[in-house]
This record gives sequence, C-alpha cells and structure tokens, in this order.
Amino acid sequence: MGMLKPWHIIVLVVVVLLLFGAKRLPDLARSVGQSLKIFKSEVKDLRDDDKPAEPAVKDDDAPKA
Repeated sequence: MGMLKPWHIIVLVVVVLLLFGAKRLPDLARSVGQSLKIFKSEVKDLRDDDKPAEPAVKDDDAPKA
C-alpha cells in the first residue's frame, strides 16, 4: 500500500510535464538543485555553530609553576 510502483512514477512525470512544460523543466530542476545546495550549507553551518569551541591552550600542556 505504501510502496511506490513504476506506474506511479510515470503518472507523476506526466503530471509534472503537463503542469510545467518540457521547456521550463530544466530551469525548474536547476533551481531546485541550487536551493538544496544552499539549504545543506546552512544546515552544516548551524551544526558547526552548535559544536563547543575548543580552548586555544590546554591546561595539561602549560608549564606548572
């Protein structure tokens, strides 16, 4: 019931072609690809911001008086 069958994909492709036309489809795909690239880079930046900053000098390496 929840499986995607080959004829589902064919119907989906036909509907997309009817809605957008064959001429606009490459531009649409390019736009979606660029949007996904931007989204992935923003998610990566957010993950990098969540990581704790490492101290510049570790206390174990510093000479003790």
